[in-house]
Amino acid sequence: MKKSLLSSSIIAALLVSAPSFANDSIDLDADIEQIKIIGSKQESRATAGSSAVVDEEQMRIEVATDINQLMKTVPGVYVREEDGQGLRPNIGIRAATAGRVSKVTILEDGVMMAPAPYSNPAAYYFPSTFRMSSVEVLKGAPLLRYGPQTTGGVLNLVTTPVPETFGGQVLTEFGENSSRDIHAHVGGTDGQFGFLLETIQRSSDGFKTIDRSGRDAGFDIEDYVAKLKWTGDRQSILAKFQYSEETSNETYAGLTDADFAENPNRRYGISEIDQMNNHHDSITVNYNLELSDAVELNVLGYKNHFKRNWFKAGVAKGLINAANNGDLDALAVLHGEQDYQDITWTNGNRGYDSYGVEINSGIELASHVIEVGLRDHTDEMDRYQLKEVYDQINGSLVFDSFIQPTGGDNRLEKAEAMSFWVTDNWQVNEDLLVHFALRHEDVDSSRRQFATPDRSELDSARSNNSSEWLPGASFTYNVSDNWQVLAGAHKGFSPLGGGAKENQQPETSVNYEAGVRFNQGSLFAEAVAFYSDFSDTTQVCSIANPCPNGAESGNYVLGESVVRGLEFQASNTFEAGSFLVPVDVTYTHTKGEISKDNLNYMDGDELADIPQNTFSVRVTLDNNDGWINYVVAKYADEMCVSVGCNRSDSRFDRTESVFVTDFVSRYEVDNNMTVYLKVENVFDQQKIVARSPHGARPNKPQTASFGVEYTF
Repeated sequence: MKKSLLSSSIIAALLVSAPSFANDSIDLDADIEQIKIIGSKQESRATAGSSAVVDEEQMRIEVATDINQLMKTVPGVYVREEDGQGLRPNIGIRAATAGRVSKVTILEDGVMMAPAPYSNPAAYYFPSTFRMSSVEVLKGAPLLRYGPQTTGGVLNLVTTPVPETFGGQVLTEFGENSSRDIHAHVGGTDGQFGFLLETIQRSSDGFKTIDRSGRDAGFDIEDYVAKLKWTGDRQSILAKFQYSEETSNETYAGLTDADFAENPNRRYGISEIDQMNNHHDSITVNYNLELSDAVELNVLGYKNHFKRNWFKAGVAKGLINAANNGDLDALAVLHGEQDYQDITWTNGNRGYDSYGVEINSGIELASHVIEVGLRDHTDEMDRYQLKEVYDQINGSLVFDSFIQPTGGDNRLEKAEAMSFWVTDNWQVNEDLLVHFALRHEDVDSSRRQFATPDRSELDSARSNNSSEWLPGASFTYNVSDNWQVLAGAHKGFSPLGGGAKENQQPETSVNYEAGVRFNQGSLFAEAVAFYSDFSDTTQVCSIANPCPNGAESGNYVLGESVVRGLEFQASNTFEAGSFLVPVDVTYTHTKGEISKDNLNYMDGDELADIPQNTFSVRVTLDNNDGWINYVVAKYADEMCVSVGCNRSDSRFDRTESVFVTDFVSRYEVDNNMTVYLKVENVFDQQKIVARSPHGARPNKPQTASFGVEYTF
């Protein structure tokens, strides 16, 4: 089936059949500046599905540079840290596992931002949190409007808007480890035209020290955004351009448990030359047309390109495992006290392209608000990984030879996807809101692997097609002025990726949620129970997240599983003399396990990367005179490193529970300038928050920074 022909015919049908109404104005967001999937925090507390918004106020106060820390304050979200600085996030939502955010749909202003969302969804690129104005998390049946990952949730990062009048901001932060963070933007609107120019500049020496090396373990990041906007009579167009570069001296090598206990911020000299280099560029053009007071059409075109090379050694995993099991020779190699021959470094050289067109029509019809849309999408990955061989001699690394890329190091992967959706928000009466959703995903994926470096001889080829209809329904009902109940069910889907074989089936699940909300004055509370039943749980294999069979590419089927749990959040504002004290609390309890015996696992085997309990509390002390103090405490239980760790007594099969407290104190000097002090991990609690990739890994230690925010 030629997808472009199908998209053209459906688009034409949408345009021809769209009715014209002259009744009351439709309640659709005609502002294309920021494509939001929820809206405000207040709107998130009334959706026909559980959701959350980290709003502009929280983003501004926390001065967030690490998406992991923000997500720890959202119920139903699980974080497995890796580098301690948020450069390569691992985020899961409910039943969607955390590894490289590959099971969560990542959006920036409504546009998919994984390097290759269908063929290679692992998030080796993640948009810079520092330049975002808010973050939205959508769960439950309403997430079927988005995709392709529709099991756990959608994560939408909302960027800085074009100002209505000329103005801007410069924020500069300096901290320990020679860290420097700058966020600056300027823009304005004059008549029909508006613009925004924005940049972030970040650098740090990192908090780890590399054995026998003068090289730091830090990073340099630069990110640029330009927006141009035109608003006419009942129509508008926005063009957004983005470019970023990163150099980070990051490694896959962790530590042995014994070395971690002695100094968690140590790095072995064998990882000295490991480094990630990448750049990302994107362009989106968004056109909005109000066909009538009741009908709106939005056309979005996008293209993303991501190029990276992560140069890293693969030997660390075997050496660390051996040393943990008492191998003194392996430990001596890690410590640089023993020579070692033929250590292979891989240039993880890959290019990704994703592009497509999305058309969405919003229609108001009596008590219904209907959306009908489609997306024609293509993404590709080009892997060409030259390897380099070194010897460790007298504690130093000496180059030996090259290994040309063939087989798994030399391949092309591609996916073509056509998505169609229709949703209906039906206000049945004053108290009952019903939401219906139907999504269809048709995905063709392929891989070509080459036997020669010049790609003149094919080594192997594979392809896969999957086609799924995904229905869902949910509702909210106002029991009284203060109480509301909600419930919903939907079918979830996760594409297999470019490595899928012909007969493999995609991951599907049936997901349920039900809960209750209470709202009175400043007090809000919500409790939602969720249950996800998987027919075939799949894992995307990678070096960072190897599958249980040892595979570092392709997919692995775990079998039938169930993930169930309870999410709770509450907020209230108290008064203490002249101070206002807003308090926000979240808690999540989750249990994920294999639900049926199979060849590899048993009923009751726990799933990986899901903490049983997570908790956060945010407390603000505001004197209403420009001085605000802010404390956030976050806790997460230990997690299984691999499926079935509950049947093992080995500590190496689990991470450690971690409790971290952050503090921010802000003072408004005048209407334009604010200064602040931020201390992360106040009590300097460092634990083994991950064992993948390749050994024990810590969270960030106690780190202080000072910032100045100037607005004009």
